[in-house]
Amino acid sequence: MFIMDNIYRCRQFDKTFSNVKSYTQNSHIKIHTRIHTGEKPFQCRQCDESFTQISHPKEHNMIHTGVKPYQGSHGDKSFTQNSKLKIYTKIHTGEKPFQCSQCDKSFTQISHLKDHARIHTEEEPYQCSHCDKSFILKSNLKMHTMIHFGDNPYHPYQCNHCDKSFTHTCQLKIHTRIHTGEKPFQCSQCDKSFSQFSQLKGHNRIHTGEKPYRCSLCDKSFTHNSHLKIHTRIHTGEKPFQCSQCDKSFTQICHLKWHTRIHTGERPYQCSICDKSFIRMNDLKRHSTIHTGEKPFQCSQCDKSFTQISHLKEHTRIHTGRNHITAVIVISLS
Repeated sequence: MFIMDNIYRCRQFDKTFSNVKSYTQNSHIKIHTRIHTGEKPFQCRQCDESFTQISHPKEHNMIHTGVKPYQGSHGDKSFTQNSKLKIYTKIHTGEKPFQCSQCDKSFTQISHLKDHARIHTEEEPYQCSHCDKSFILKSNLKMHTMIHFGDNPYHPYQCNHCDKSFTHTCQLKIHTRIHTGEKPFQCSQCDKSFSQFSQLKGHNRIHTGEKPYRCSLCDKSFTHNSHLKIHTRIHTGEKPFQCSQCDKSFTQICHLKWHTRIHTGERPYQCSICDKSFIRMNDLKRHSTIHTGEKPFQCSQCDKSFTQISHLKEHTRIHTGRNHITAVIVISLS
């Protein structure tokens, strides 16, 4: 805090307090300062929760007593806090006073507007500490974190097709599409469809050419923030994903998963035509072309095609007469 013209300004947040001689303003300054110090002097007598303000333990105590003094006018619900009643009332009145400045959406709570605004800014402040993913909402990060703890007891939603279970029904719904093949999100510019809306949003940037995530260390830019994070590790040399069975480490968690299968001997991708199995799905796809005769990698300068991109690269040198690779046409494996 510092004082200027009888106004207290917080150095860490853009917050000001005027008329500091009044008791009310002084108490506001003290309460605000606790955000930075982490001080929570008001302790609940029935549990180990503590609070920054004296009014908060009183509200919290209603959890223990079951008292809900704030009654809705429709008589169907009651609340421990008046602020929660006000929010609930807006559901019935349809009032949404918090309007987005960039689109026509409006919200009952300012916190919901702040969360929504990140869709426009593409800010993803909640970073997973176990992988490259980041999220707009803290709740989404919490939900995602459970993926890394498969033995977590809070996985009540069980898949009917495999042994996976999930913390939320929406996760199960998305996962089930792997088994059903359902891809409800259709690209309006090509024939591709996706199981998740976020995947469609990322795909659309292929058509628009938009690459909003720019590397600060070189001139590369990317369609996804996660791709930028992975790329940045080329510059920093960071390899955060460490094998527990040897001294190898990796820039991406998927690379660690593939590597771990060398130790476990697991080969989950089984060829349906012969008895071969593979560590990675891409290896199975490449192998499958032996049986199908499919040659998805087409030379752009003649009518030859190949089962593997490495063979196409070698072939391309015939046309260039040097170690240079020209553009290629890739026919999607489906």
